[in-house]
Amino acid sequence: MKLIKKLHLWLSVPFGLVIFITCFSGAMLVFEKEITAAFYKELYTIEQVGEKALPLEQLAEIVSLTLDEGVEVTGITVFDSAEKAYQVKLSKPKHASVYVDQYTGEVKGSYKRLPFFATMFRLHRWLMDPTPNAGVFVGKTIVGISTLVFVVILITGLVVWLPRSKNMLRNRLTVKLNKGWRRFWYDLHVAGGFYALVVLLAMALTGLTWSFPWYRTAFYNVFGVETQKPFAQNDTHNKRGGRNKADRFASWQLAFENVEMLRPEASKITVSKGEVSVTVDGWGNQRASDKYKFSEQTGEIVSEQLYVDSSRANKLRGWIYSVHVGSFGGIATRVIAFLVALFGASLPLTGYYLWIRRLYVRK
Repeated sequence: MKLIKKLHLWLSVPFGLVIFITCFSGAMLVFEKEITAAFYKELYTIEQVGEKALPLEQLAEIVSLTLDEGVEVTGITVFDSAEKAYQVKLSKPKHASVYVDQYTGEVKGSYKRLPFFATMFRLHRWLMDPTPNAGVFVGKTIVGISTLVFVVILITGLVVWLPRSKNMLRNRLTVKLNKGWRRFWYDLHVAGGFYALVVLLAMALTGLTWSFPWYRTAFYNVFGVETQKPFAQNDTHNKRGGRNKADRFASWQLAFENVEMLRPEASKITVSKGEVSVTVDGWGNQRASDKYKFSEQTGEIVSEQLYVDSSRANKLRGWIYSVHVGSFGGIATRVIAFLVALFGASLPLTGYYLWIRRLYVRK
């Protein structure tokens, strides 16, 4: 037991700061989408709902005329609310898009990530160091190692403070407010650790799949899934050869209408070259989507690939993300993820306080 206590302490001391940064930045990112939408409300919503939206091909051409050379429209997302502007996706830079008023054709502006969230994301993934040094992502590696160490810290903490009687269990799960500051921070560290343990472990174990290829392979193997190398996406829609600009989007509106009739419950429908993707809000894998191939000449649906029939690797990949960010159960699990991540950030701070105070008392 003494050895486990020392392991818990001497892993926590050097890695505690990085664990604090990772947990805190992760908590800040949980509600990025909602906060950004509120901050840029004029970008994501339209001023007045019209009688009928303009055809997708017309909107795509309007946006195309505003783009720089070499940048093209790759898809349009239609949401289930008439007040939400259409999102027009672009070929570059990565994840680029603009929003357009579907009733007037006004290009409202491009997607903007708030500087605060951009900083939190860079901290969370790379400790502000996204550039590889001699082929090694130093910040990403440090975050990965610290997350792996965090798993060991959580498990050793459970072993050290595991109650051996009902009275001990009651004490472990209670934060006393009338026993002084030292007891308060001690109880918060121990009791909070017990309450948050499972969720913190789930976040850490899923997050490690983005840090180390060897871990990702092992994680997938545990669930009986073989990892697959990402395949190169068809980029023919970004090339200027072949079909002329006038008919690149000719069948998009028909394809959208055909899928909309099939899936009236969809929360959003994305039309791109030869494919329509359908997403439905609800519990479970938040990256789950059904895909429909369509004829670029007629817009008729020619085949479908439902999520339930997709590969196990694809399903697991979506579940990893949904569990890591806490989105699998809607707003309730996201609130839990936010609070637990914040508490995870507090564990190193309360741990440092108890350790430093103990050193001071000994002196």
